[in-house]
Amino acid sequence: MLKYSLLTLLALFHYTTSQSYTGPEDPRIVTALTLDTPSTGVSATPDGRLFLVFARVDGSKGPQIVEYHAADNTTTPYPDERWNSYMPGDDPSNYLIRVNSQRIGPDGSLWLVDVGSPSFGAPVILPDGPKLVQIDLSTNEVSRVIPMGNVTRSTSLLDDIRFNPATNKAYLTDAGAPALIVLDLATGISRRILENDLSTREYLPISAEGTLLRSSTGPPGSFSFIYADQLEVSPDGQYLYFQPASGGMSRIPTTYLDQAFYNSSLSEGPLSSYVEPFAHTPSTGGTAIDANGNLYDSDTDSQRIIRIAPNGTMTTLVQDPRLLWVDAMWIDGQNRLWMPAAQLNRGTPFGDGTSSIQKPLFVYTIDIGVGSSRIDHA
Repeated sequence: MLKYSLLTLLALFHYTTSQSYTGPEDPRIVTALTLDTPSTGVSATPDGRLFLVFARVDGSKGPQIVEYHAADNTTTPYPDERWNSYMPGDDPSNYLIRVNSQRIGPDGSLWLVDVGSPSFGAPVILPDGPKLVQIDLSTNEVSRVIPMGNVTRSTSLLDDIRFNPATNKAYLTDAGAPALIVLDLATGISRRILENDLSTREYLPISAEGTLLRSSTGPPGSFSFIYADQLEVSPDGQYLYFQPASGGMSRIPTTYLDQAFYNSSLSEGPLSSYVEPFAHTPSTGGTAIDANGNLYDSDTDSQRIIRIAPNGTMTTLVQDPRLLWVDAMWIDGQNRLWMPAAQLNRGTPFGDGTSSIQKPLFVYTIDIGVGSSRIDHA
């Protein structure tokens, strides 16, 4: 308990000293994409195909998952229009309800994390709404749907996924009902672990541009809390790093996560004893991990990307006023870190239902001199 009490005090001090960055633009940053819709994640195949998730927090309507075509700066719904056209009354197991994240896995498939809730703050459609959708990029067709209703709550927000090929497990975060989820990819069976643990809960509301964010769906004036959110697996598969969106990164050996999958008596109290604070990160939009085990963390208050060494030491990679709420990042085969500046804090979930997002929006890249973790994606 003491280790997290100290972390909380440090976080409070950090917040009081955080402020929005108004300094010069960094010439190392390259504008890769120009968009009219906020994107909270981009992933790229080795042969250059690009996929985006559109958050629609600007009030716009349209597909959630798209393939981007650089030749003419256009997008097409992916895997097709039908999957992206859910309407109330449709079978939720056969449509994308609300995708929070997408990424190409180490198996070369595109994986979609469907929250199963039609809008931010709305109840999850149980049991068939929350799911993982696996898409075969060679056929552009859905190859598997893994139901997640047995491990989600009505308030859940399935946030993101990472893989551990050595054990054929995947790990997910629940940002709405704080917990981690361990998924056995062979059987499709999932287990909730570390539910309401200090490491998966918040200790402050999420903040951005130097301001604590208010909720548009809670009681008037209430703050917005986003629980277990970002996660990464070390390149050797030995550690899972994770944190709430308000910051404070922890880590746990994956061997204990996998043991808890098979032994439910380990899933709460005993498992918590193996969690350790790793890095005093700020309010965060997204993360990534490189082949050397360095993590990248986007500071939503100060518009910077922090590099976190495997020993937990933090340094600033880049700081630029254009990096407004960089969400899920991606490292490609050309050693570029992709940074989608989503301006999420200016969107409807935090603006009392209105958007103050400034368009166009941009996805940026920066050369980091190293490629992605070998087990992170194809």
